[in-house]
Amino acid sequence: MLESSYTKGFPTQHTTQTVMKSATAMVVGLVMMLGLSTLNAQNEETPLIPVGSLSAFPTIVQTGTHPTLTWDIVLPEIVDDVVDIEGPGTLVPTRDLVMDVRVVGASVKRVWLNYYGQIVDWEWVMTQLQINYNGEGYNEIFFNTQDHVNPNEIVYSRVVQEGAPVDFGGRYVNSNGSWSTWYSTTNSTNVVALQNGDTPPTTTPMYDQPTIESFILPYLDENGKIKLGARDVIVLMELTHTNPDDGGYDLQDLAVLVTFYDEVIEDDGTTTDASDSSYEHTNNGHGNNDDGVDMSNPGNSKAGEDSDPTVDDESKKRGRRKK
Repeated sequence: MLESSYTKGFPTQHTTQTVMKSATAMVVGLVMMLGLSTLNAQNEETPLIPVGSLSAFPTIVQTGTHPTLTWDIVLPEIVDDVVDIEGPGTLVPTRDLVMDVRVVGASVKRVWLNYYGQIVDWEWVMTQLQINYNGEGYNEIFFNTQDHVNPNEIVYSRVVQEGAPVDFGGRYVNSNGSWSTWYSTTNSTNVVALQNGDTPPTTTPMYDQPTIESFILPYLDENGKIKLGARDVIVLMELTHTNPDDGGYDLQDLAVLVTFYDEVIEDDGTTTDASDSSYEHTNNGHGNNDDGVDMSNPGNSKAGEDSDPTVDDESKKRGRRKK
């Protein structure tokens, strides 16, 4: 048999205006819109529609006269308002923010072929995601296989300061135990960063690997465009091929979702905002105890058994998010 490593925003508007139309119809319509916006603001996601308040004075008018409407509306910011995307995928905050990182997919696969080139066996390959904050050096935040990916799990969270670049790097483990070529968001054509409204690359996956679309299906609209939260960025990496014309070049080996907030509330009720520059929470995919494994990942230890089975470093999850 042959072994093959084709492993795969806007400013707040305060406006007073005399309205020369039907007061009743306009007030009702705007109140309904703002009412829905208020409900949406209580959702976990950053609201995608305006939120605010509306008042009319006087509240009762005679036929032929018009009230004065006063509104205070906040239009939601988008990624471009808070983060600059430089090069293939370097993220540079334009103000202090809280950043969450999730791994959506890690689909590097190793296959075994027979003499005729037919697949006779395959396995998922250990894949590593690293982060480099503000030039401090790359650190591992995920090291696992596709079947252990939980797209809802926050693998890394911290406060990022204005102007401090955030970069990601990825690689996988070869069959002989060595590392593959390492690619990053700094200068590689093997990486792309996408935001709401972008069109993902068209790909032809090798050996029936999941396509990019399957990884980000919850984030695609009916036209195939990226449908993310207002402050989300998804970073896609190709780790096994370098030629975009190659059938195996599909930018699907690592898919990383990055979200930015001004303030977050944890499940335990504690609040973190962008002023807390010391806040950082890392999860390397195996837990954060000294032995590299905790109670939520039994059997996945990097070295030995869990030395502290009562601690689950992966249990920390994001609670209600605030814009």
